[in-house]
Amino acid sequence: MKIFVAGLDCAAPELLFDLSGLPHLKCLMASGCYGRLESVVPPITVPAWMCMATSQDPGSLGVYGFRNRVDYSYSNLGVVNSSSITSEAMWDVVGATGRQVVVVAVPPGYPPRQVNGVSVGCFLTPDTEKYEYTFPPSVKENIKRLVGSYPVDVAGFRTDDKPRLLRETYEMTRKHFEVVRHLMTTVDWDYFQFVEIGLDRMHHGFWKYHDPAHRQYEPNHPLNSAIVDYYGYLDEELGKTFALLDDDTLRVVVSDHGANGSTAAFVSTTG
Repeated sequence: MKIFVAGLDCAAPELLFDLSGLPHLKCLMASGCYGRLESVVPPITVPAWMCMATSQDPGSLGVYGFRNRVDYSYSNLGVVNSSSITSEAMWDVVGATGRQVVVVAVPPGYPPRQVNGVSVGCFLTPDTEKYEYTFPPSVKENIKRLVGSYPVDVAGFRTDDKPRLLRETYEMTRKHFEVVRHLMTTVDWDYFQFVEIGLDRMHHGFWKYHDPAHRQYEPNHPLNSAIVDYYGYLDEELGKTFALLDDDTLRVVVSDHGANGSTAAFVSTTG
C-alpha cells in the first residue's frame, strides 16, 4: 500500500469540516474518518510538521520555533533549518527499506533533505534561483521547465497590498500543485508528503475580512469571501491530485495548527 499525505498549513477545522462547496474533501471525510486533533506546544509550523513526521514533541526534537537556541545560553539564537532536526522521520523509515519517497515543502525543508527519492525545499528556502533547493539537484531544472520561476512563499505576505497577496498566493499554489502532480506521475514512489503554505498566508492576510468578530471587520467588503473562496480552490486542486491515486493508496489530509483572530500581540524588543 502506498501512502499519500497532503498537508494544509494552518487549516482551520471549523472551516474545513463545516464549509459547503468542498466536494472532494467531503467525499474523503465520508469514506474515511476525520476529527479535530490537538497540535503541539507551541502550535506553530516549526516544529509542528516535524513533530508529526517523527512522533516526537518539541522538547525531544530540541526545536521550539523558527528561531532556536544554538547552545545552552540565553543569548545565542539561530534560524532553524532542516539540519536542526536529526530525528528519523516517516520518509526515512520508508526509504531505509529501499522504497522511494517524495517530500515536498515540509518545514523545515531547506537545505533539501537527502532522501531515497526526491525532496523539494519549503518556504524557508532563501531563493530558488540562486540556491539548490531540491534533491537530487537535477529536479530543480525539471521544475523550472514545468512552471518557470518556482515560488516557495509569497514575498511580504503581511503586506497591506491585498490584491497582490491574493494574486500571488493563487499563483504560488497553482505552481505547487503542478509540481506535486508532476512528481506523483514521474517518480515511482511509495510514500509521498507535501505541505501547501498558501492557506496560512491567506489566513494571515485576510482573516479580518472573514471573521465578523474581528475588530477590523468591514461588512460587505469585497474581500469578505477571500478565505472561503481559497478553500474552494484548494478543494479543486486536491480533487485533481486525488484523481491520480489508485484505490490501494492511503490518503491523508492533515494540518499542523488551526487559525483564529487575535486581540493582542507580543512585540519583541530584542529584534
